[in-house]
Amino acid sequence: MKKVEWGDFKIEDVLEWQPQKEIDPLKLEDLKDETEMIYPFYGQATTNNGIISYNQLTKDILNNEEGKPTILIHSNNQNIVYLETPFYLKDGHGATSVLQAQKLNKINQMFFIGAIERVIKTKYSYNNKATKIELKNSIINLPIKNGEIDFEFMESFIAELEAQRIAELEAFLLATGLKDYNLTKEEKQVLADFESGKFCWEEFKIGNLFDIDSYKQRFDANKVAISSVGKPYVVRTSLNNGIRGYIDEDEQFLNEGNTISFGQDTATMFYQEQPYFTGDQIKIVKSKDKKFNKINAQFFIATMTKSFSAFSWGSSSYNIEIIGNQTINIPTINNKPNYKLMETFILAIQKMLIKDVVNYSDKKDRSDKSVIQN
Repeated sequence: MKKVEWGDFKIEDVLEWQPQKEIDPLKLEDLKDETEMIYPFYGQATTNNGIISYNQLTKDILNNEEGKPTILIHSNNQNIVYLETPFYLKDGHGATSVLQAQKLNKINQMFFIGAIERVIKTKYSYNNKATKIELKNSIINLPIKNGEIDFEFMESFIAELEAQRIAELEAFLLATGLKDYNLTKEEKQVLADFESGKFCWEEFKIGNLFDIDSYKQRFDANKVAISSVGKPYVVRTSLNNGIRGYIDEDEQFLNEGNTISFGQDTATMFYQEQPYFTGDQIKIVKSKDKKFNKINAQFFIATMTKSFSAFSWGSSSYNIEIIGNQTINIPTINNKPNYKLMETFILAIQKMLIKDVVNYSDKKDRSDKSVIQN
């Protein structure tokens, strides 16, 4: 890296802004067209690569019909995703930028996104949005060769970095025993029941299952000493489980662990195992049931995220009343949440993902060695 030559570029000089068509999520039913293909519906969600759902909608509102490599930048929460398919886009009042480039691909996009994130996630926030004008004029740092962007270096660098990370992942899975991804009989049955529609689902208001409270103390990010030690400091960022860093403050202002931190104006949710401090606009979602834990919490977060996806992002703040009255669908037994089923389901999904990662790492190891050697 020390021998690499670098150059500064405006984002608009390396990526081209594309026209876009946005959809009010409340009008999805009116836009249905079952003669069309199923495509992903993207919003400013921070999970599932930004995909809210998959829909069959009229072709008139489809973006990227040719399925070109595309980067989406969401100005409100600085979230960035990559895709290679036609897609629908949730109405965000023009807050999403749709970017393409002739040489953009699934490998070098990681380099581009890393360079962009490095700039916008430190410079902008919800109260200081990365508008399209600001984004276009933002300067990113890229490797160059003979005065031009060095795409070959970017791709070989990403391949080498992936190989290194996969080796670390293999060591971690082996050390923790997670490489054993074989499903138990119970896990197989739960997945089969889910696929065949045998789950018993019921609708609950979030407020009937959880207590929603405001933070005990708001800490100004500009006035606290953020470091790598202390207690977690949770803010509205979509990165690192919402944790911006760690601070050393009066522990009477700590919020309880084993709760969900909820971004009041972003609806970003994360499970917090340990007690934590919060920044502005974070709500604390605490289960009323002692069976709630870090495993079934992932099920609740997924269904809450889906429920809130119907809202127009950033149009209003999710106060305690709004959060409490929002409904979610969860598996039940005897008209009560089936925590055991949710846990088994989540553990089965985790094992399937680990299996996919291990298989992917084996394939990448072979292909990356070829790239690095060349």
